[in-house]
Amino acid sequence: MVLDPGPGGTPGLRALLGTPAGEGPWPGVVVVHEAFGVDDVMRRQVARMASAGYLTLMPDLFTAGGARRCLVSTMRAVAAGHGRPFVDVEAARAWLAAAPGSTGRTGVLGFCMGGGFALLTASRGFDVASANYARLPEDPERALAGACPVVASYGGADPALRGSAARLEEVLQRLGVEHDVREYPGAGHSFLNDAMVGPRPLRPLLRRVLHVGPDPEAAADAWRRIEDFFAAHLRGDGAPGRDGRAEG
Repeated sequence: MVLDPGPGGTPGLRALLGTPAGEGPWPGVVVVHEAFGVDDVMRRQVARMASAGYLTLMPDLFTAGGARRCLVSTMRAVAAGHGRPFVDVEAARAWLAAAPGSTGRTGVLGFCMGGGFALLTASRGFDVASANYARLPEDPERALAGACPVVASYGGADPALRGSAARLEEVLQRLGVEHDVREYPGAGHSFLNDAMVGPRPLRPLLRRVLHVGPDPEAAADAWRRIEDFFAAHLRGDGAPGRDGRAEG
């Protein structure tokens, strides 16, 4: 599907929609993809959330030119805390909140780069946020002031994010934000994925140096925590069952 984010957003913003089985209304979840874009792994993450009973939307933040042209500017926007990608994420949230069959309540779930967006938008209209192996904002106390409840997961073997889980929990505790933050000692980066991602020639390097790759045991526990946390903050009694489909 295509969204119109309006001024400051990406014209013709592409998005992947996941629709639960049965009849709504359903809560909505914006899923923000990793740095490699909307690949098959990310498509399965959308389908997973739809099967859990959420109207799920993943905006393609690389619509304007793919990862090669958009990655650097998107990462700069994350670092700055504003810019076109944030307008796109807000457009996805607004679409879900107003969609037929929506309860109006929305969450945001992000992976890697997308996890950074989840943290930075947790105080911008969402009801719950899930940040997974996310780099912390430069000033986390300012960025997370007034944030919605946050569930976050990190890999203890992720060399790029050592100490991030403890730091995030400390900040959320001090701000009085409801949270569930956990670090999985043996897991690396992108451990919630069910397959390796990125260019094939780089995958051995990603696995060996950055410890990127699936960890089914840690992922199963992290998904349980995410689904329980989202159910507590988004879903009511009698929510639709666990089946769904994704479509672009």
